[in-house]
Amino acid sequence: MKGAHRWPDGVRCVVCLTVDFDGPSHETGRRLRPLGGHAHGRYSGRCGVPRYLDLFEKHGIPATFYVPGYDAECYPDLVREIDRRGFEVGAHGYLHEAWELGDEEEALLVRSHDILGGLLSRAPVGWRSPSGRKSARTMRVLRELGYRYDSSDKDYDLPYMVRIDGKRLDDMVELPSSAYSLDDFPFYKFSMTPTSEVLEHWKQEFDAIYHENGYFMHMVHPRSGWGSGTAARARAVEELIRHIRRYEGVRFFSVAGLAEWVQANHEHFE
Repeated sequence: MKGAHRWPDGVRCVVCLTVDFDGPSHETGRRLRPLGGHAHGRYSGRCGVPRYLDLFEKHGIPATFYVPGYDAECYPDLVREIDRRGFEVGAHGYLHEAWELGDEEEALLVRSHDILGGLLSRAPVGWRSPSGRKSARTMRVLRELGYRYDSSDKDYDLPYMVRIDGKRLDDMVELPSSAYSLDDFPFYKFSMTPTSEVLEHWKQEFDAIYHENGYFMHMVHPRSGWGSGTAARARAVEELIRHIRRYEGVRFFSVAGLAEWVQANHEHFE
């Protein structure tokens, strides 16, 4: 590392709580009608996202919502409401793409950026890849569009500066997201883990991270079915917040807020 990482004065652990909207775009992108047994994504816009807006506002916590462009078209008033209530909106693909994008990638990135930019008080500055899709051209296009960070990679325990063609940049940050440890998807989609056990796992992860490097990036999906949009699963997130607040020296950030701080102190990060 170029220098030992450090956090703002008095902070021992930074916490980012993030919500991947993943509404009907998830099914539509897979050529499924978001109805009946495939309607889980519609729950995001009708119940899940509003529930998390209220939850974060209740606790006075900054948070980030990653929204596919298609979902923003389906729920424009809700996206405006996220922004109006002071939460960050980041980009998350157009149809939550789950296929190799090839030459269409740039057009999809621009399309989603323009949709969100037209709804928000400011254009998005952060991006998280849908379905883990990312290519050599992704960061180049995002940088050209004015993005300041990406939160897609799974390759490190701390933020680091983006590299393009081997060159380390000082104006673009990678904020890794641990998609199988601090994410609800694998627990509720594959193992059908009880909510109480998921909460206990997240608490244990926070405890270990707090005592090691102090970088906690958490991710939920506000869907029903395999998401955390329903009441009991959202309550587990609230219990996690209460658990985290028992520790000294913790600060909650939006992802954009943390990226801004890391960028301003880039010499302390790889």
